Amino acid sequence: MNELFKIDLSDYNAGWSVFKRPSARGVIFNNNIIALVYSKKEKYFKFPGGGIREGENKTDALIREVREETGLIVIPESIEEFGSVMRRQKSNYSPETIFEQENFYYLCKTKDQIYKQELDDYEKDAEFILKFADIDEAIEVNRNYHSDDLFDEIMIKREMRVLQIVKDTFM
Repeated sequence: MNELFKIDLSDYNAGWSVFKRPSARGVIFNNNIIALVYSKKEKYFKFPGGGIREGENKTDALIREVREETGLIVIPESIEEFGSVMRRQKSNYSPETIFEQENFYYLCKTKDQIYKQELDDYEKDAEFILKFADIDEAIEVNRNYHSDDLFDEIMIKREMRVLQIVKDTFM
């Protein structure tokens, strides 16, 4: 998959252990409107998707995560690779650990019907909802997002950059 860009805070020591958490994320859009997850609590947009489970392939993870976070059903035949973003930084959970996440972004289409979300507790706490947003609005919301949690701040800035690449490529 084509690498879109890298994020490496280099805020860790090279000898630390590495925790890898790859993810698959859906890029679902029509014209200038894009299907995103919006956090009503934190006020940011993110691409639907999340962690790839042990033994799970990327596209199966994509289909599962989009369904869970948004209620949308990905049409498997529509899935196309878009690009990846590698993120490396000091873990905010485990001392002397590097958090490494390769985010695999896929263009995809979904069926018209929307089902009930199946959110994890942290997603419920963040008040995740499906939102069909104007891409410029999503970019601007994420550009203005600030958090005391550097981990979240980096994630949302990553999503803003990918939104801009989607816009520059397709719109």
